Amino acid sequence: MSAPALLKKSRLLALAGDPTRVKIFCFMFERKEGCVSDVAAALRMSISSVSHHLRLMRDNGLLTAHRMGNNICYHLVRNSFTKALEELICKVKV
Repeated sequence: MSAPALLKKSRLLALAGDPTRVKIFCFMFERKEGCVSDVAAALRMSISSVSHHLRLMRDNGLLTAHRMGNNICYHLVRNSFTKALEELICKVKV
């Protein structure tokens, strides 16, 4: 495995391993899309905290974003990493 590929996988795993982002992933796996305020309300978190985590996830290619009026809404990117992560988070019992 090349060094850049290893670095990218390591960064994605670290990103996905944060407990707050695991909660956000669960929300996104269930709903596929959500605006910042909707995610914050569902997870009982501040909008600023959720916005920060969603931005990190977007910047690393796990979500896409679009503006709907005053809201920023995010959509889950379906790729091999997010599919494997969904399997791990939602189906593997620990």
